[in-house]
Amino acid sequence: MNTYTFDEISVGQTESFTVRLTDKEMDAFREITGDINPLHKDDAYAAEKGHKSRVAFGMLTASYLSTLAGVYMPGERSLIQSVEIKFSQPVYPGDELTVSGEVTEKNDTFNLIKVKVSVRNQEGKKVLKGSMQIGVME
Repeated sequence: MNTYTFDEISVGQTESFTVRLTDKEMDAFREITGDINPLHKDDAYAAEKGHKSRVAFGMLTASYLSTLAGVYMPGERSLIQSVEIKFSQPVYPGDELTVSGEVTEKNDTFNLIKVKVSVRNQEGKKVLKGSMQIGVME
């Protein structure tokens, strides 16, 4: 876990990590949220809708942004203020996702950083893009 202070962070700084989305995570997310949409649960239903298998929950993919902020950028001093995201490709169980962030702005008055974020699958296709505003606690 990173422990960056606000002063240690610079515009242009990057962090990333890779994770494989598993059936276990899909099942746990469904249990936590109660989202029983068959697109996320039933391979045959998803295939009827034009997908190769059931589709991962978009918000499960987006939840890795919490790990990006809380573990990597800035790490233990993070307090997410806002998140803006767009989903650009479906994600499937078994996909290997690379979650990346780049600091694009620093606000010295409020100890805030703005981080451009993206998630790419194992084929390098961008499946999520957006930005986060993160407070950096002292």
